Amino acid sequence: MIESLEKMLAKGVDNSLLRFGLGKGYLDLGENAKAVEHFQRCVEIDPKYSAAWKLLGKAHLALADVAAARQAWEKGLEAARNHGDKQAEKEMTVFLKKLDRQAH
Repeated sequence: MIESLEKMLAKGVDNSLLRFGLGKGYLDLGENAKAVEHFQRCVEIDPKYSAAWKLLGKAHLALADVAAARQAWEKGLEAARNHGDKQAEKEMTVFLKKLDRQAH
């Protein structure tokens, strides 16, 4: 799947859905730095994409970048609230609470 998405990107197709797919694919493979790169581009294209913010935070956390994960989830929470995405809002609230507990 990643191969075909990368080919589309190479051909000049670039949109939030494509970037989300690439980010998710790389996250699933454990290639977290590449995942961050694509999720970051995804939310630049579409700042309302709460699912991308959520997975961007997960990718940052997998790279042990807690501050970046927190920032992604806080921005994602705002996006989710502004667009009524209750499920993403709940999940990111839980992730942030876990970070707070680990910090203490």
